[in-house]
Amino acid sequence: MSKKGDSIQIARAYLDKLVLEGRLFGAIKPSSKVTVLGREFETPIMTAALSHLKGGMKGFADGARQAGAICSIGMGDNETMADAISSGASVLKVIKPYEDDAQIYSRIRFAEENGAFALGMDIEHAINNNEDTVMVLGEDVLKVPSFEEMKAYVASTRLPFFFKGAMSVQDAMMAKKAGAAGIILSHHNSIAMWSIPPYAMLAEIRKAVGDDFILISDGGIEDGYDAFKVLAFGADLVTVGRPLMGAYNTEGTEGVRKVLEKMTAELRSAMWHTGAKDVESIDRSAVHEAWWL
Repeated sequence: MSKKGDSIQIARAYLDKLVLEGRLFGAIKPSSKVTVLGREFETPIMTAALSHLKGGMKGFADGARQAGAICSIGMGDNETMADAISSGASVLKVIKPYEDDAQIYSRIRFAEENGAFALGMDIEHAINNNEDTVMVLGEDVLKVPSFEEMKAYVASTRLPFFFKGAMSVQDAMMAKKAGAAGIILSHHNSIAMWSIPPYAMLAEIRKAVGDDFILISDGGIEDGYDAFKVLAFGADLVTVGRPLMGAYNTEGTEGVRKVLEKMTAELRSAMWHTGAKDVESIDRSAVHEAWWL
């Protein structure tokens, strides 16, 4: 059933009006490999920052590793983080913006000491949906950190840091000035109602931040064709969540690997049909808005 102002549905409608222009003649079989922060991956499709999965985080992360993808993980204690890292996956740990800074810095230190790939913070989770209150998770109160706090979190670690929830040039520039490696564009599963689709802001943000700032797009990506469209709009990486949750619940690690590999194959098909030999060659002009749909 449709829900007025549901940002997931708004984003889905936006993606479904985008169609691809064929440029097949003379095209060569493409590569989906990407290099992120000096490390090579088989795909620009990574996991969303999921948490509380029934099968635990280690098996989930291992599925991402087997598919050659980055694994981001969300809420959880340091033991949960250690399980994911122990799989050998490249783990991007997304930390909640706890009001208690000790909880933030303990996770930052643990991530560094135990071999995490990168860190993040999902600032968009701090404010309740339809309420003018901050989020409370059990006994943990969240906050919207100040710019000075953002700078301090980045400066406290040698790991690359990403701020999640940036959906504007203003927030993207603040994250960059704070020293972040990039941002994750996200409305946090519609926690922000009436949100513009993350992908709709990519071109404007990319123009403002330049090419040396990593843009990761979250938000309802369901297959490799969705991923192609979002990459064409300027993302370096895209995240997928719901399709992986179902696959992990039914098939475990193998299910995660299968979904990521299938989506990557779909992405390469879209690249081949539009003449993109690699991810960097994906061309925005090959994506059109289908006004007739």
